[in-house]
Order: sequence, then structure tokens, then C-alpha cells
Amino acid sequence: MTVQPFSPDSDLTLDEAMDELVSAEDFLEFFGVPFDQTVVHVNRLHIMQRYHDYLTKAGDLDEHDDQARYAVFQQLLARAYLDFVESDALTEKVFKVFRMHEPQKTFVSIDQLLS
Repeated sequence: MTVQPFSPDSDLTLDEAMDELVSAEDFLEFFGVPFDQTVVHVNRLHIMQRYHDYLTKAGDLDEHDDQARYAVFQQLLARAYLDFVESDALTEKVFKVFRMHEPQKTFVSIDQLLS
């Protein structure tokens, strides 16, 4: 599928246009983020999860117009992609399975110790 970058002159809203995206490559092309296919092939799920995490941290962007949201989405996707150009999935630990063998920290209050 060949994806065209978003245009504010389009008949579709940003959300409607994004509904058509199905792969990491679609998102990268849509947002005009240059990418190496080898990096995406190995890390596609990690990139998309990291992108989702960045979007979650960005908060609610619905009050902004499509151009402003597009710019934020583009920046966050580029950042997520670059995380895996400069590092790897094992180091980035996006998914819980990579963090399972790390030391676990548990808080125990003094009240729990005394009871």
C-alpha cells in the first residue's frame, strides 16, 4: 500500500486518514519520517509501542487542529523510530517481557511490618 503524507487540503480529517494506516511503514510514510526498512522490519512492534507510549505521555491533543496534531504525531513517531536506530529492543525494554528479570521493588509500610 502506498501511503500519501497527510495534507490539510485533503477531504479527510487527520483521524479519518489515520484510520487507513495498517503497518509501521504506513505510519512512517504518512508522517513523512524517513526510515531504513531493516530497522523497521526488526523493530516494528517496538517502534509502534514506543510511539503509543509517547502519545500517552503527550496527553489529550484533541483540542488542537489537525496541522498541530500532525506535527506532534510526526515528531513523536520520529523519536520512537530513532530510539531503535540508536539502540535495540533489548536495551529499550518497551515490552514487559524484557523487564521481567529485573529486580523487583516492593514497598512495605511500617504499619504492615508492625501488624
